Amino acid sequence: MRLKLVLLAPAALLAMITVAFATANIHIDLSSQRMHVDSNSGSYDWPVSTARAGYYTPRGSYAPTGMQLMHYSRKYHMSPMPYSIFFRGGYAIHGTYATGALGRPASHGCVRLAPGNARTLYEIVQNEGGSISITGAPPAGKTRFARVHHRNPARYASLRHGHGHALAYASYRRHGHGTVRSWQSHPLNFY
Repeated sequence: MRLKLVLLAPAALLAMITVAFATANIHIDLSSQRMHVDSNSGSYDWPVSTARAGYYTPRGSYAPTGMQLMHYSRKYHMSPMPYSIFFRGGYAIHGTYATGALGRPASHGCVRLAPGNARTLYEIVQNEGGSISITGAPPAGKTRFARVHHRNPARYASLRHGHGHALAYASYRRHGHGTVRSWQSHPLNFY
């Protein structure tokens, strides 16, 4: 009996050490726009937003390469990226304040989460480490585009000037009257 306890004790100790040092498994499914996380603190399933049409979220297996509590994207007009977990170059999993877009493609390639979920994931990865897998294909027809109406005073600057993508709204001046400043203070009266 004593011999069995002596033999079982190292095995039990090894099992506890293995569980204590296990990394969190983070799986992102582009098809369903969902993230599933298995960690020592529990399992989670959250809606995400990945790359919209014209952009790309890389598929594959990754490990976190860096973490920042608050990152500001220099590439996209200093957009806030709370609880950023970088996994491939400039690609990251991070929180977003555009929570209404979660569950469908809406990003420039990053994986977006609700801020509370991003914080939970950030803390899990900080404590346990993580392995990230991204699979699937973006769903067709779930990408939302802004529509430009002919009589709308606000038009995308890039659409007016023939560029490939929109970065900001610009005033629509009919017959050359008005300024951007006057449009900003009275956008609905600027016809």
